Amino acid sequence: MPSATTVSTPPTTGIFGGHDIARPNLAKKLSDSGSLSQFEQNDLTPVIGREFLNLPIKSLLTADDQLFRDLAYTISSRGVVFLRDQDVTPTELKEFMLRLTSLAGCPSSSGLHVHPLTEEGSELGDQISVISSEKQKKGGGLTHQLSDVSRYASNAWHSDISFEPVPSDYAALKIHTLPPTGGDTLWASGYEVYDRLSEPMREMLSKLTATHDAKFFLDEARNLGNSLRECERGSPLNKGRELAAMHPVIRTNPVTGWNSVYVNKGFTKRINGVTKDESDILLNYLFNMVTQNHDAQVRFRWCKNDVAIWDNRSTWHCATYDYSDPRAGDRVCSLGEAPYLDLAAGKSRKEDLGL
Repeated sequence: MPSATTVSTPPTTGIFGGHDIARPNLAKKLSDSGSLSQFEQNDLTPVIGREFLNLPIKSLLTADDQLFRDLAYTISSRGVVFLRDQDVTPTELKEFMLRLTSLAGCPSSSGLHVHPLTEEGSELGDQISVISSEKQKKGGGLTHQLSDVSRYASNAWHSDISFEPVPSDYAALKIHTLPPTGGDTLWASGYEVYDRLSEPMREMLSKLTATHDAKFFLDEARNLGNSLRECERGSPLNKGRELAAMHPVIRTNPVTGWNSVYVNKGFTKRINGVTKDESDILLNYLFNMVTQNHDAQVRFRWCKNDVAIWDNRSTWHCATYDYSDPRAGDRVCSLGEAPYLDLAAGKSRKEDLGL
């Protein structure tokens, strides 16, 4: 069996990447039955983002499985969903995310992620990451760590915990403390970036893997005075101090069957199997596809107690650090499958939808 950070072509025909104990639990991709049409909703852009105005998470906790599957499909197809003004506790948010990932076909070995920097004995529990601007000022944080080498805010675009062998499928963030103005978050569509690649570029990238690395969390743990969480972090493959993994550059989302580019400025260090110069050229090109195509992005202005739920397999996001007053929220990340590319059945979003 390959190691947790090794990407190989397993016996399954047409699959590049993945891991035997972290394969999706779906016989086929999901589809939309229309059960969510009863709720008021708006697409925020043609490509990414949908807002629900009257869909409370509390009521979803007792909803039938089909509605949950439709919500999973909506999140995965639209990239990110926004639920306004949610009266939901951290415990309820964890319960919601466990049911969402389970009905969307996560492997039986996957659960909720425990971030390497989560303090042991936290009153909110191991699976809650407190997103706090005050805490980031003390410890560094992804955005502040990147600011040591660049003044471009766009360098903070990332997909959550891609440094783990089994990264996040879905993430939910509830913002409860906001500055008077500022503090928006942007998301970008990996499907759209894939769709804008030429066929020869798609073919080349489909044969490559990239290394994702978050060793800067070791320094951040020291800055915070915390010990790094080396225990199993939601999957038996996610443990130890390595904080690095190799994943396919092009990834298939099992919920939609669509392919997405899967590298990000926050964690991807290099493309494997090519020279460093070639890796730098390819990564810079793909990163620019994310940051310079505003029509592949959605920008969300938070109100207190809003919840965003997104698919980390097919989107990137970036907070806007344009404020000085405190900004804080609670995030839960569920774990999905080990990233893979379905060479036989993976499709372009636009081609599949006939756009």
